[in-house]
Amino acid sequence: MGFKCGIVGLPNVGKSTIFNAITASEQAAAANYPFCTIEPNTGMVPVPDPRIDRLVQIVKPAKVQPAMMQFVDIAGLVKGASENAGLGNKFLSHIRDVDAIAHIVRCFEDTDIIHVMDSVDPLRDIEVIEAELAIKDMETLDARIERVEKLSRSGDKEAQRQFNVLKRVRDHLDGGGQAREVKLDDNDRPIIDEMRLLTDKPVLFVANVHEKDLPAGNRFSDAVRKWAADHGAGCVLISGKIESEIALLPREERASFLEGLGLSHSGLDNLINAGYRLLGLRTYFTAGPKEVRAWTIHAGDTAPVAAGKIHSDFQRGFIAADCISFKDYDQYGGEQSAKAAGRMRTEGKSYVVEDGDVILFHFNV
Repeated sequence: MGFKCGIVGLPNVGKSTIFNAITASEQAAAANYPFCTIEPNTGMVPVPDPRIDRLVQIVKPAKVQPAMMQFVDIAGLVKGASENAGLGNKFLSHIRDVDAIAHIVRCFEDTDIIHVMDSVDPLRDIEVIEAELAIKDMETLDARIERVEKLSRSGDKEAQRQFNVLKRVRDHLDGGGQAREVKLDDNDRPIIDEMRLLTDKPVLFVANVHEKDLPAGNRFSDAVRKWAADHGAGCVLISGKIESEIALLPREERASFLEGLGLSHSGLDNLINAGYRLLGLRTYFTAGPKEVRAWTIHAGDTAPVAAGKIHSDFQRGFIAADCISFKDYDQYGGEQSAKAAGRMRTEGKSYVVEDGDVILFHFNV
């Protein structure tokens, strides 16, 4: 699994159209009226990575497993969603477990597509959604604060510490901020992590523009880019219409289609790559005649932690890891040639796995 991404936004900003395109499916109803998405739609998407194609070419495995990421598309939110307007309160609970949020923002004008607030104003739209997420989080925090406050009054020092941390975050949200903006030390961070607050999740703003505005964007998307930069978030441009057309093409025709538009990558590729950067994710590979597979880890993960992604026994009984960089694996045409050229390294428990490493783990349990 790469990561799990929740898709949010106002109605009629292109959420379901983009979801259908990036998952190459028709799972999400796309219609010109609010709340056409009732239950959350989920879709699994392979993470695009040309390195895995090269590994397959070299190894010729029986099976290929790219890294996968999951998109969760919930109904369009409106002002008052946290208090059940548009049934939004129910929908907000569906994104508690995602790793990051993709906030789709409408950055195009089209009189044929109704805007729920009657005009295109991406910064206003962002503030509406973020306010609703914050209100929902304050509701969650209030319930926890009430419990720990009772304990703290009895002299429970741990409860007092928790109360102070929770109140600090609550006050920040009440002042118009987001939980992810509050700086917490390593001791206090777990208190907030376990709350799974919506505004504590990394955010990637997705500016949905008209096809004619790719790749540079327009005044609306420029405003979203600046907002994202000022708030420590990521930002990518996507044309829902273009992504829908790409999804209908055979894979071998997509590169030339993009080239004709002056684009080097699809919006989906840009979205996934931006998500990986935002979350600090890396990829390593296992490669053999049975399977070539991509595995997702966090930057800084050691070899035993990476091994644990395959199976907990690999981490528990870790002995060593035979590593070849993808560059060397590619250059020498496989494991044996790379090993013969002295490009295979045997690494121990303290080794920090590099992006693109091709690894064979040794373990004993």
